[in-house]
Amino acid sequence: MRPRLALVPGEPAGIGPELVVRAAQRTWDAELVIFGDAASLQQAASRLDLPLRLHARGETPRDPCSLEIRDLPHPVAATPGTPEPANAASVIASLTQAGQACLDGELDGLVTGPVHKAVINAGGIPYTGTTGLLAAQAGCQVVMMLANPVVRVALQTVHIPLREVADRITADALADALHILARALRVQFGIREPVIAVLGLNPHAGEDGLLGREELDILIPVLERLRGQGMQLVGPLPADTAFLPDKLRGFDAVLAMYHDQGLPVLKHADFAHAVNISLGLPYPRVAVDHGTALELAGSGRADPSSLFAAIATCARLAMRNVIA
Repeated sequence: MRPRLALVPGEPAGIGPELVVRAAQRTWDAELVIFGDAASLQQAASRLDLPLRLHARGETPRDPCSLEIRDLPHPVAATPGTPEPANAASVIASLTQAGQACLDGELDGLVTGPVHKAVINAGGIPYTGTTGLLAAQAGCQVVMMLANPVVRVALQTVHIPLREVADRITADALADALHILARALRVQFGIREPVIAVLGLNPHAGEDGLLGREELDILIPVLERLRGQGMQLVGPLPADTAFLPDKLRGFDAVLAMYHDQGLPVLKHADFAHAVNISLGLPYPRVAVDHGTALELAGSGRADPSSLFAAIATCARLAMRNVIA
């Protein structure tokens, strides 16, 4: 029994539609249901000179390159490389309708392409990211984790200014993130006793308070308390040595305190196959680990590796849920 996955192309003026067309050329361990604008997908297929057939719900696919679509037309025709704020509402609708289909149990998981935050906000919709949007819709707390074949990196804080990071790292927030991360590693990834490395906030993990007290006052007490509850936690570790290969082999995931503390290492290790996973949602959601790449849109040169990895990852996670 193959899971059914929602697939959202994202910003229509970016590379998302082209990546979806390339995904349609492959056979997956899942059925893909597109939530987006049919016209922009057909235009992308024409530019790439690749076959694409789109059929409505309930219709029988006509050939291997046929995908089911829930058509959400954009009010302004997409021009590659030139995003249009007037299309913001339809882009957000594609995300929320796909998420709702997963919440309703109609679909088993969600794969999302890149969305342009500034364009969505220019269209009059407050938007800081799809992870937060889906978490608000589902009414749950989530943790963002990026993963590739080398390492899994979860984030304690995400898209906030660096000067606000320390204030966001509270004992409750840290404990919540570690519980969500540990449960996801057990349930979604099948790791019975996950080992999580926790990075310090400050250089050298604070160096016994000399370079900051967050480790002494917050991180260490929380980690000790959760270890007493049976969690396998290592740290807080200095971020500059935690990613050494010999150390990484002993961890199932790393929790970084802020966005740019952990993600540069992950992307350097294997950017092409990195994916963004939202932990804590009641369904698996996996996104590409790159932006809209407006400068590549329409050129046919966009690398689909991250989308392919996202679909494959979401299919595996969804299959685990279906079997369970």
